[in-house]
Amino acid sequence: MSALVRPGTIALLLAVLTPGAAPARPARTAENVLVVTLDGFRWQELFEGADESFMDAKQGGVKDVPGLKARYLRDAAEARREALLPFLWGTVAKQGQVFGNPARKAAARITNGLKFSYPGYSELFCGVADPRIDSNAKKDNPNLSVLEFLNGRPGFKDRVEAVCTWDVFPFIFRSKQNGLRVQAGWEPIRAEKLTDREAGLNAVMDRLPRYWPDNVFDVFTTGAARSALERRKPRVLYVGLGETDEWGHGRRYDLYLDAANKADRFLAETWAWLQRDPQYKDKTALLVTTDHGRGGTRVDWTDHGKAVPGAEFIWAAVMGPGTPATGERENVEVTQSQIAATIARLVGEDFVAASPKAAPPLPVFGTK
Repeated sequence: MSALVRPGTIALLLAVLTPGAAPARPARTAENVLVVTLDGFRWQELFEGADESFMDAKQGGVKDVPGLKARYLRDAAEARREALLPFLWGTVAKQGQVFGNPARKAAARITNGLKFSYPGYSELFCGVADPRIDSNAKKDNPNLSVLEFLNGRPGFKDRVEAVCTWDVFPFIFRSKQNGLRVQAGWEPIRAEKLTDREAGLNAVMDRLPRYWPDNVFDVFTTGAARSALERRKPRVLYVGLGETDEWGHGRRYDLYLDAANKADRFLAETWAWLQRDPQYKDKTALLVTTDHGRGGTRVDWTDHGKAVPGAEFIWAAVMGPGTPATGERENVEVTQSQIAATIARLVGEDFVAASPKAAPPLPVFGTK
């Protein structure tokens, strides 16, 4: 054997050239990941934008809000969705990938069959539907979540956090058992010395009526998320927003759209901040998704659950190192259960090895 050719080089060439050889691993992975969910936000608005037929006070239950139609309605669906979610379509879709449009044969579905929040979030973060989780009761999840898994991996310990509007999340992530840092519901920001912004958020929270006793307004969750990034620089941060679901149940299509638009603004502002910080710039992945869908008509768009047709359809958007910019995906159907392993894979970790029942990652990764 020539001294110029090492045995390892030959093995590598054989692996590449041999038919059926194992696929190459991603060319890159991120060092950090930001995960954001918009509770109960429908695929219809994500891919088609605002629905004019829902903007009628009599038919859709929406108050006649001045300027609503001018703000969100356009002739073409692509223009409508960009008006509603400019960052997602102007940046995430162009630099990453979006799943879930049935019109492109790329539907994304939940597999738990129940079509409401706790089963959805458990499937999303644990990678498997569990029939034992059949309510929104505040009971600890019996399953390992990808956040708990990552918090136990080298380099991630105490650098994984969740900030959420809904006060059930500490139980979904069983944080009392594993020590995962989870801020949820009407819980103020806590620190030895609060910044002026943090103190202001806490003061306003204390004075507001608790319109939803178990769900805080998104502005407090986004504020706490920003504080977490600035104070502790987590490598994994989950932000669970909830107003889209609450205003949907309240039959307020105007505020449902407004909550989605403000969530998109949060994504844009946070992404811009991440790209100014040396720890995060060009080293961070973003994954945005939802826990369940809703009905598809003016009668049932406010609802979801086992008896609501179409509420099983969801969506997901991903961008970051190692995820090619292929845009809106076509001819590929995925499930909610694939998201947990995707979150881990984005930062170079293998969740399925730790939780073999979990589904494999979404097909988002490029190769060397």
